[in-house]
Formats: sequence, structure tokens, C-alpha cells
Amino acid sequence: MKAVAGNFTKMYFRIFFLLLGLPLIAQAGFLQRDVDFSNYDVPLYTQIVDRIKAKIAPRLGEGALTRGRYFIIPFAYQDRENHPEFSHSFIAVIRVFAGNNKQRKLPPGLPTRKYKNWEFEAFNISWLPRDFLTNPHLCVFDGPGSRLFPKNNECPISPGRNFTLAETIKLAVDAKNAVAMWGPYEIRKEGFDLGVARKRLLDEGKIKYRADDRLYRKDKVAISCFHAMAGLDELYPNGGLFGTGFKMWGFNGTARVLIEYSEKASNKGLLLDPVDVKKDRFVFVYAPTAGGPVPYNPAKSAAAYHR
Repeated sequence: MKAVAGNFTKMYFRIFFLLLGLPLIAQAGFLQRDVDFSNYDVPLYTQIVDRIKAKIAPRLGEGALTRGRYFIIPFAYQDRENHPEFSHSFIAVIRVFAGNNKQRKLPPGLPTRKYKNWEFEAFNISWLPRDFLTNPHLCVFDGPGSRLFPKNNECPISPGRNFTLAETIKLAVDAKNAVAMWGPYEIRKEGFDLGVARKRLLDEGKIKYRADDRLYRKDKVAISCFHAMAGLDELYPNGGLFGTGFKMWGFNGTARVLIEYSEKASNKGLLLDPVDVKKDRFVFVYAPTAGGPVPYNPAKSAAAYHR
């Protein structure tokens, strides 16, 4: 019995140390990761737009559309340690017009564009401080115990701005972050209308930005990027640990939003496609050189970019 107990103890500690060392092994690059460099010289924004087109076009068919079609593409970016100040969640919304739709009610400020035989419009929900392009230093938690106690957080409230997809991807590229996208997922027109309403609300300039919005979203003072895109039928939905959105940033934040879109009762029927937050995720990673090592790759397979 002692021998059996001894062998069990040794096996236990071997498993323990193996699990303890797995993150270090992964970071050191010993676990096989598949990185596609075929579009390495294509700017990341172009890679993303091309992927969206390639995914949506086959679903539209060859002939003229008899009805409008609507899609969402959720996104996130994050750094190696998923620091909240270097992470972001955002979403693109697209409408493809019906071929016979002559009387179109267009949201103001959204130009109509064309791809092949289809006309479409697109916008982004990407909520950040107004000056973030020139001052990309985000204050998330500042003060002793501020992660647990919102009153201890000394981060200021900032004027906010809804950034375009191109601007948001530039922020990710400048920081050399990993960028994830899900979908495109088809949605009903009602879901598209909710997205338009949220964009208009943000563009009004009445609501400000704060990454930790626990004390401010109830009174409609400030909102985070997570809450700007989560729950499009609610102004300030809760989420995450303690119902606060805590730990809901980067990839985790967008995955949480997708779960809410697909499972929440008030959202039923708005999302037409099934969602798998793990399998549906496609990741782009920064690589300093073509075919060379990748500093941070959180996915089993990814596409490389450098600009």
C-alpha cells in the first residue's frame, strides 16, 4: 500500500508541475502554432475587409437580392497579458440592400458603397476616449483596491467618440496586438435597427467614456467599450463578475457579448446564425518578419500581419 501511495504521490506532482509549466512552454514557442504568412504584406485592415467580403458574398448568391440582408462582425484586440488598458471590444454592422429597393431610409452619415453587384452600408461601434488616436493611454483602474471597489477608482471621465473600423484597426496595429474577429453572423432587420440606434446615441455626444463605468452607467453618464456594444436593446446592461463587466475585456469581453446576443431572451430571433465563441473566432497576429517568430499568438492557427 505504501508503494502504491508513493507512486500516486509522484504521479500527482508530475501532473501538477506539467500543468504549471504549460503556460511557460506555450510562451516559449514549444507548442506547435500554425501561422499563415500568405497575406503578410497586405495591411491588416485590408485583410479583415477581404475576409468579411469572402464570407458574406457566397451567402448572397448570384442574382439581385429580393430583400435586404444584415450582418454583424464582432471584434476584439488584446496584448499578451490581456491588460485592460491595451484591450478593446468593438463590432461592425453591415446592411446589403435589396436590388429593387428604390426608397431607402438611410441613417445619416452612412455612405452607400458597392461591392460587385451589391450596394451596402456599414458602420462600426467602437467606443473610446475622443483623443485616443493621439493619446492612446487608457486609464482603467487607478487607486488602491479600485478593481474591487469602484469608489476607489480615480480614473477620469473622458469625452467619448465612436471610432471607425479603419481607425480601430490602426490602434491595434500600432500596439502590435492580436486581433480577433467572429462571424460574419446574419441578423434580422430589427437587430440592425438596434445597432443604428446605438450608433446614433453614441454620436450625439451626450454620453462620455470610462473604462470602469460601474458608478456611471446607471445614471447614463459614461459607458465602456464593452457596454457600448453589449445588449443593444438595453442602454447599460450588466455583465461579468459581480454583474459589473469586471474581467470582460479583450477576447473575453467580445465572447461574453456574443453569448448574450445568442442566449438572452430579449435577443431571441435577432441573430439568425448559430454561435460558437471558440470555433468561430479567427485571429490575426503581429510578426516582425515574414515567416519569423510571432511574439504573441493566442490561437492554434492565425494569420500574420505587420502593418
